[in-house]
Amino acid sequence: MKLSVVILAAGRGKRMKSRTPKILHEALGRPMVQYVIDAVKTLKPAKTIVVVGNGAEEVKGRIDDGHMTFVLQKELLGTGDALAIARKELLKGTVLVLNGDCPLIKAGTLKSLLAKHRRSKNVLSFLSFIDESMSGYGRIIRDGMGKVTGIVEDKHASPDERKMFNELNGGVYVMESETIGHLDKIKKNSLSGEYYLTDIIGIISRAGKRLDAYQCPSEEIRGVNSREELYEISTILKRRVISGWMKKGVTFIDPETAQVHVSASIGRDTIIYPNTYIEGRTSIGPNCTIYPGARIYDSVLGKGVTIKDNTLIEKSRVRDGASVGPCAHLRPDSIIGRNAKIGNFVEVKKSHIGAGTKAGHLTYLGDAEIGPGVNIGAGTITCNYDGKNKFKTYIKSGVFIGSDSQLVAPVTIEKNAYVAAGSTITRDVPSGALAIGRGRQKNLEGWTKREKGANSKESGISNNKKKKS
Repeated sequence: MKLSVVILAAGRGKRMKSRTPKILHEALGRPMVQYVIDAVKTLKPAKTIVVVGNGAEEVKGRIDDGHMTFVLQKELLGTGDALAIARKELLKGTVLVLNGDCPLIKAGTLKSLLAKHRRSKNVLSFLSFIDESMSGYGRIIRDGMGKVTGIVEDKHASPDERKMFNELNGGVYVMESETIGHLDKIKKNSLSGEYYLTDIIGIISRAGKRLDAYQCPSEEIRGVNSREELYEISTILKRRVISGWMKKGVTFIDPETAQVHVSASIGRDTIIYPNTYIEGRTSIGPNCTIYPGARIYDSVLGKGVTIKDNTLIEKSRVRDGASVGPCAHLRPDSIIGRNAKIGNFVEVKKSHIGAGTKAGHLTYLGDAEIGPGVNIGAGTITCNYDGKNKFKTYIKSGVFIGSDSQLVAPVTIEKNAYVAAGSTITRDVPSGALAIGRGRQKNLEGWTKREKGANSKESGISNNKKKKS
């Protein structure tokens, strides 16, 4: 039988206090609904339907991968109404229904639920959990024989029901096509004005059909309705991710202060220091050291790379054995060659730095192609922008650039050339040449003595004036 998946993602999320649709709020660098989508993809459903409402176009723009069907719930009349709207898109067979704000759900739990549902030949199965610390979840009612007879929403439950029934509804359902046919029997709640999908449990029970609830870890069912809850699930996700990398041979000096996105990867024997951020699709090779305060986004680091304190790397590549930082900035599309050294307060933008090249400190290298074995002195600037257009600087292998040099692009420094410190270079420099582009030094002999004498006379005149007055 074919499997259809319905993700309920139309809610306003009032308690988030945000214009952003709730399910698009990010946990560890990605919208929370994306975790749900990734989990259900492992089930290989024949069709995935997302019910959207609040911020529908924004939601579609963020998550549409070309393989999902979107259904609009114009009026937010509850989960029962949302599934009824999606009904026309369902394939005949089994339907998995879950909320878009439960990013902690695991693919293995969903697979287990489907397996138990089919093995028991139920027409309806759903997840439940027991956690006295959590509130706001529907309470599952069982009869004296232990059979599920219904669910009462927490806000409508009586004190006796809260005391008697401590098994809570996880909000993840598996239904057969015949169950979907009973959606029309759900009545609008007189207090909230909504159609609760949970009412389908009592309807199926009274019809004498087979159904059951299967317990899972409460952590996986946690939904998000507030910023505080978003923080809590983000913390759980972070611990999961970091624990997974530690099991694979990565050292975290202080796991509580490190952030690693789900989409990142880290090689064995790499050491991650506190207060580091490894974000997006970053890939870090083995035997690297990432020191405190570093933030690395959508970048690739090779083997044995060292990233020193307080360094920012964005959409760049650092090859084997290279060192970057402290306090360096690699802007997008930069490539740092093997064993190259980019030092403190060096900014590299859209440049290729050759193997073994060194830029030790206080330098800007933008739109540059720099060969291997080059030495870049402190205070060097590639002047790449004339106010309208960007131009490239080419520095060939073995070049020595003296401190405080300005290379005005477009310009080429050929192999083994030297640029004298303090030079402004506006023309190409031939191979092996020494380029000097600075004003001639002039020494004024005795200037200091004369200047002091002049200052002394002025001071005397000033004092005399004061006495006369």
